[in-house]
Amino acid sequence: MERFSWTNIFRLGLKELRSLAADKVLLGLIVWAFSGAIYEAATGSSQQVNNAPVAIVDEDASPLSTQLVGALYPPYFRPPERIALDQVDAAMNAGKYAFVLVIPANFQRDVAAGRQPEIQLDIDATLVSQAFIGASYITQIVNGEVNEYLTGRRDVAVTPIRLTTRARFNPNLTGLWFGGVMEAINNVTMLTIILVGAAFIREREHGTIEHLLVMPLTPFEIMMAKIWANGLAVLIGVAFALLVMVQRVLQVPIAGSLPLFLGAAALYLFSAASIGIFLGTVARSMPQLGLLIIITIVPLQLLSGGVTPQESMPASIQNIMALTPTTYFVRLAQAILYRGAGFSDVWRDMLLMTGVGACFFTVALIRFRKAVTQTQV
Repeated sequence: MERFSWTNIFRLGLKELRSLAADKVLLGLIVWAFSGAIYEAATGSSQQVNNAPVAIVDEDASPLSTQLVGALYPPYFRPPERIALDQVDAAMNAGKYAFVLVIPANFQRDVAAGRQPEIQLDIDATLVSQAFIGASYITQIVNGEVNEYLTGRRDVAVTPIRLTTRARFNPNLTGLWFGGVMEAINNVTMLTIILVGAAFIREREHGTIEHLLVMPLTPFEIMMAKIWANGLAVLIGVAFALLVMVQRVLQVPIAGSLPLFLGAAALYLFSAASIGIFLGTVARSMPQLGLLIIITIVPLQLLSGGVTPQESMPASIQNIMALTPTTYFVRLAQAILYRGAGFSDVWRDMLLMTGVGACFFTVALIRFRKAVTQTQV
């Protein structure tokens, strides 16, 4: 095994930090990824129904139908607009409304007579999650209002049991809590791969890799220097994101230990950085590196459990993703930051992540040595 010097690794890392500080584009990417991107992910996208456009076709014009119209109000729905029945198809085709509630004639009279009049609810299903959630809200609202009109109570039915629901880790079911924290976790992967891969390409394009090779340095020292320097920048960024953007700006509480999360993230950085170095040795230019990063990061983020729970994925996908360190990092990060898990709860995922990461590190080191040898020739 080749000998290495920690002093050389430290000094090379300082050189790497100076190179990163001189690259304004990458610095801007780091700042944006752990500030603006966090805020945008938390507030810009929502799976909840919010200000959904609603139209009402009221052919009954009774006190009950007016009561139904008045029950649809912000923040879930915009104030309902009244339209004619022959305008429904054109309005839905134009995407003007997410929901159209059609109240038939003689609705109140039929309800009072004990009949079951049919109310039609047209849904724009291209909105997917909001369509199903909004339809459930409107159904509950209509049933509640009709039941209150008939019995004076909003309870739809009396059951022999009483079901008490308690939402743990997110009592108010606020989507804001999930988006910002998950964006910070995903950006650790993205930035580490980009920074380390770009660092290697930058050395090659500027010709400084040849300067390093004539010095008494080993490929292991060069690789470790790039990992610790760029990893430090990412760790500082994610710590800022969680302490300032998530806790202070977004007012989202962090349930677990931040030092434990940062320690796990430091272990994960070796794996993600190894992927970046491997891609950097395969690519011959920055455009090629960009394409390789896209086809690498997208599956890692979409299939690691950060966007969709892995339990909802096919078994084949789960087995494949078990071979990537990102799966274990996302799992333990969610356990620590969302559920307040301690070391005794996440040590298994941490160990598996380290083992898989060691394999990635070894493969990247072999590939890096080969690339260095080709450069020397």
